[in-house]
Formats: sequence, C-alpha cells, structure tokens
Amino acid sequence: MKRRTLSVSVFLFVLSLTLALSAQTRRPPSSGNAPSVPRIPNPDTSTAAPRSFFLYGKVTVDDGTPLTDPAMIQSNCKGRIRTEGYTDRKGGFSLEISNMRQRALGGMDQAIDSAPSNPGFGNSMSGAARSGVNGPGSSGSDTLREWRECQLQAVLAGFTSQIIELAGRLTSFGADNVGTIVLHRLDQVEGFTISATSASAPGKAKKEFDKGREMEKKQKWDAAQQAFKKAVAVYPQYAVAWFELGKLQVEKSDTTAARQSFHQAAAADSKFISPYQALAQLALREKQWDELVDATDQLLKLNSVSFPQYWFLNAAGHYYLQHFEIAEKNVLQGLQIDVQHQVPKMEYLLGAILAHKRDYQGAAEHMQNYLRLAPDASDAAAVQKQLDEVQKLSAKVENK
Repeated sequence: MKRRTLSVSVFLFVLSLTLALSAQTRRPPSSGNAPSVPRIPNPDTSTAAPRSFFLYGKVTVDDGTPLTDPAMIQSNCKGRIRTEGYTDRKGGFSLEISNMRQRALGGMDQAIDSAPSNPGFGNSMSGAARSGVNGPGSSGSDTLREWRECQLQAVLAGFTSQIIELAGRLTSFGADNVGTIVLHRLDQVEGFTISATSASAPGKAKKEFDKGREMEKKQKWDAAQQAFKKAVAVYPQYAVAWFELGKLQVEKSDTTAARQSFHQAAAADSKFISPYQALAQLALREKQWDELVDATDQLLKLNSVSFPQYWFLNAAGHYYLQHFEIAEKNVLQGLQIDVQHQVPKMEYLLGAILAHKRDYQGAAEHMQNYLRLAPDASDAAAVQKQLDEVQKLSAKVENK
C-alpha cells in the first residue's frame, strides 16, 4: 500500500513540475528597432543599487559566419531557465533585468509563449523587461546578488552555446557588458527556426504578412489576424504566416483554430521547428499527453541536440501515458545532452520513474541530484519529503 501511495504522489507532483517548466519563458518580440547599448548613468555611491539594470553583449558564430536568425538569450539561475530576449541583425543584445521576485509573478497565462519562435530581427528586450516594473520585496543589492549566481547562453537551432557566468561581470552602475557569447555549429540537425518557404512567397503575400507584423507591433490584433489570413490565402505554403496566425489565435483563446494553423505551418514546411514547439505547449497546457508526445517526437527528429527541455516534456508525456520504459529512455537521452544542467527537473523525473520501478536506491540518487542542482527551487521542500520516503523504502529493501 505504501508503494501505491508513493507512486501516486510522485505522479501528481511531476505534473506540477511539467507545468512549471512551460512558464519559465516569455513571448519573444515580433518586431521593432535594433537595440542600442543603454547609457550608463553617473555612479552615485550615496544611493542604493538599482532594482533593475541592463546587460548587453554580442553573439557570434565560431566560424565567423553571420547569424541568419535571431538568437534567443536565456538565463539559467540555479536551474531556472528563462528567455530574456533576442539578438538584433548583427548579433547584439540589450536586456533590462528586474528582481527575481517580480519575475516569479509570471503564471500559466504565459505558458504558450514559452515556445521559442522566429521573432524577426528587432527589439531584443523581453516582455517582462519592457514593463519597467521592479516591484517591492527586493533591494537593488539583492537583485545584483541574485543575478551574480546566474548564467547566460544563446539558443539557436543547429548550434551549441558558450556559457557566460555573470559572477564578476556585474557592477552597481546599472549597465554591464557581459562580453561575447560564441555559438558552435552542429552538423546533425535538420530543423530550423526559420522557414525556407518564405523566400518563395509572392509579393502580395509578403505585403500582407508585413502588414500583419506591423499590426502586431501596434497591438491591433484583429487587423493583424486578418492580414495573416490574407497572406496564407494568397500563398498557402507560407509557413511563417500560418505560425503567426496561430499565435494570435492562442492570444484570443481560440486554441482549436490555433492548433489547425500550427499544423498548416508544419505541413507547409516540415523542417520548420516553431510550429512543433507551439503544438507541444498547447498540448501541455491542455494535458493532452498523446499530442505532447507527437509534437515533441517530431521536433526531436529534426533537432535532437539543441532542446533538452523537449526531451523532458517528451519523457513526461510518456510517463503520464504509463509508457515507463520509453519515458526512462528519453529522459536519459535528455540528461545526456543537457551537459550544462539547464533542466535539472529531468533528474527528478528520472527519480519518479525509478521509484515506480521499485529501484528506490536509484530514485533517491536522482532526487538528490535534483536538490543539489536546484537547492532553492520552490518545490525543494516537497521533493525532500519524497526523498525521505524513498530512502526509507530503500532501507527496507536492503534489510530484507
């Protein structure tokens, strides 16, 4: 009976972890001007450190070739991964960072926006940053101390990224150059975050697409949606227009239409990764585990090396479907490529799988790994309680 109680508690708890992962990033900006390096204010030692500050730098490719798509800039703070913004056409980025407490206020309403997509070259500042809200509960010095424990990396399909440690790079002056993040090209990927069909779009379709992006920029959602619909009517193979239409339909809570649009985008360009990311997030939000597995399967066939978070979601989907052997195989694959421990919750998921298999010693080891990698995680206390129970069961097995 104890075994069943443990299995159910682990099962339900993994659900909360899976949903939490999807809320860690925000929707990328769709357009705008290239970011400029912020002016550094005159230091004043008589005032407290700012509650928000700027980070700026550059992303380059190791072989010297220019970027062909915006690179996503992600932070990793004690295992919590978040999209901060995107580069401009030349690889530059500028991010406004606020305190951790304010950042933690983002909820599940942002889940679908966590799917990395092709935002178009433009303003690299994230939605959270543009709000300009610092919020109470964290002084400037607290904010700096929190961020000195973080890392930055660039994410672009087909590349691995250098990791930048922010410790030693931040001052109290309000703006810091974090240097250059170098991307290393991979050979074994097929998928891209841009669509090859865009180059063949006729002029009328491109005009409607550009109008839609402009309307998005002005937050005129109905006009943007109509423009994208006209673009795909003129050119049904316009994958990126289908994708943008789907994103707007999600914003309007029309998930049925959004799902259809994302499927149309994938059908128009089978190597365009972004629709599969969006479909995975829709499935996750609605707890449609078969769909989550299907979407992440397609994505991982195109690019199995750049997205450890989708190995996690794929394994979690299989777990809920009680495909425990596949779940274990896929979470192990995710751990193998996640050399920087971007998704420490994979350790917990593997622990849950092993607990189900009555491998309590292995389960305890991986739960301990999770707590070691993310000691300040919001679920650390609950995981510790489960770890204590697993260790008791392990001791009983050894004493038999």
